[in-house]
Amino acid sequence: MQITAELSLYPLHEGYEQVVWDFIAMLKKNPVLEVQTNGMSTQVFGDIDVLMPCVSNAMKQVYQTNKAILVMKIGKGTLKL
Repeated sequence: MQITAELSLYPLHEGYEQVVWDFIAMLKKNPVLEVQTNGMSTQVFGDIDVLMPCVSNAMKQVYQTNKAILVMKIGKGTLKL
């Protein structure tokens, strides 16, 4: 099943920009996911069985060294404007 996830990562410390860019880079490592960014969030398009573990693994890496909040919205299908 194809889904769209809209992600917003909020590291809770100064120097947050690099944490966000590293998180996005981790998502982009998976060649079967499509990752698009804008000034407010990151959209990830792909199969639910690939996308969800990829997001989970990226968050585990972030949480190992950072305090952060992840806001995620998920919709069925490829939801592009």
